[in-house]
Amino acid sequence: MGDSRYPQEHRPSYELRERGPSNDHASSEAQLDSKSHLPLDVTSIDLMRRRLKQRHIQMYIAGTIGTGLFLGSGEAINTAGPLGALITFALVGSVAYASLCSLGEMTSLAPVSGTFPYFASRWVDPALGFAVGWIYFLTNALSVLAEISGARVLITAWDTGHALAYTLVICIVMCATNIFGVVYFAETEFAFSTMKLIMIIALIIVGLLIDLGGLPNDQLSIGFLYWKDPGPLVAPSLGLEPEHPSLNNFIGILSVIVQAAFAYQGMEIVAVAASETKNPRRNIAKAVRRVFYRILVFYILGIFVAGLIVPSNDPGLLTSNSVGAGTAAQSPFVIAIRRAKIKALPGIVTAGMLTSAFSAGNSFLFCSSRILYGLAIRGQAPHFLTFCTKKGLPIAAVLCSSAFAFLSLLGVLSGAGIAFNWFLQLATVGGYVGWFSINVTYLFFYRGLRAQKIDRRGLYYWNTLQPWLSIWGLFWSIIFILINGFTVFWHFKVSGFMTSYVVVPVFLLLIVFWKYTRQTEIWKPDEMDFTTGIPSFEETEGPEILPRGFWQHVAAALF
Repeated sequence: MGDSRYPQEHRPSYELRERGPSNDHASSEAQLDSKSHLPLDVTSIDLMRRRLKQRHIQMYIAGTIGTGLFLGSGEAINTAGPLGALITFALVGSVAYASLCSLGEMTSLAPVSGTFPYFASRWVDPALGFAVGWIYFLTNALSVLAEISGARVLITAWDTGHALAYTLVICIVMCATNIFGVVYFAETEFAFSTMKLIMIIALIIVGLLIDLGGLPNDQLSIGFLYWKDPGPLVAPSLGLEPEHPSLNNFIGILSVIVQAAFAYQGMEIVAVAASETKNPRRNIAKAVRRVFYRILVFYILGIFVAGLIVPSNDPGLLTSNSVGAGTAAQSPFVIAIRRAKIKALPGIVTAGMLTSAFSAGNSFLFCSSRILYGLAIRGQAPHFLTFCTKKGLPIAAVLCSSAFAFLSLLGVLSGAGIAFNWFLQLATVGGYVGWFSINVTYLFFYRGLRAQKIDRRGLYYWNTLQPWLSIWGLFWSIIFILINGFTVFWHFKVSGFMTSYVVVPVFLLLIVFWKYTRQTEIWKPDEMDFTTGIPSFEETEGPEILPRGFWQHVAAALF
């Protein structure tokens, strides 16, 4: 059935029948034999069903917003100053956006299980897909632990005596939400994401009122006062180069990249959910197109307002020397609200941050299970993980991923703060590896389409800035990986070095292992297959129902 927005002759073609002569020889059998058992068509064993609606996918962009944004903004301002934090969040946001645009374009061609690890296997090298799949699975599993640890610390604002019990309850509820089925997960995330976005918008508005002196409490306007004193850029408390202030300021900016990156990670969930989404090409294209504006409003505007209302040297802010996730009281918004004597809001914000941490952990758990399932159906993970329920839930992969959540109980014994920092570092580096692999895969994908004379404009989503976006994302992903733990070289500690860099050698060893054991090869552009095992437009897309009336247009604009 056609898309009502396009005349029949101009409707996007996903079967890509008009292919270059070089691709005529790239049969699936030849691909399978020459590239070491990479199955292209797994429709017979992929039992997941498309049950997610447009509004679910549109809100998933907010699903992974958690403690990294609400508390990380304060640490970023304290470490680098308001301008340094703004520069860092803008830079990392541009890399996240570039990576998601690259992933969105590949997903609009192939909305199938396995997402970008499978794309890497199919269009770069099966060894890369195997390695990034397992790294990304572990990254999301560790992110679940980080968010649970963050939620536990937030709860201590009310009760400090029952950390173990609270952690256990969070783990059980989070796992149950995923085990009961994708519809329960989707509706839970939709509700939490909506609450989260309302809270972010409310905090930005309240922050602007505080800054402009617009509250009815006779408080004077702040304006850019804190950008003048203590200044837009500040020397971090690390004090690595006290004799060189300019270099110390630059180090401060680099130091908050990890915190900024953790705040952005997980946006790939919109593509991970492609195989379970109704009308995936249309809905994922809409979600990706809106990412730029959501990054601009929720992240960039949020960090800008936070830098206006609290000075970078405020003792209440979370600092780089703090051990752990911090508390809601260390959020720059909560600090400013308390000083403005708005009594009810701090408690509401704390509750909102708690639900945000739960929602983000819930989303990361969903991602980890789907990545694991995608590896399993193509022989890159144990076969038992392919088992699905009658409703299409990959229950074996969900249970395996859920087991990782209970490791957060160890954080109660060893200290939630230390555990949070470990999980944060490991998950962040894994996220960099994910962005790196997405952009590398896109460049191969782009080269293959050009070699086979396939017009990208036939895809439902394509970006005019490609391939420069993916080159930008690739370059900065490599830089982020290299500088992730650079501060450890001033005061070397083995534990700090391991948490900052251990993911890189593990990633390389996984590539070597799969390449050696399976004798894989890098795909040549004219050998890439862009059709086998990929559902056609008619198989995935139904007719578009256009909004009617005012409220339907409002809902369409939001969701």
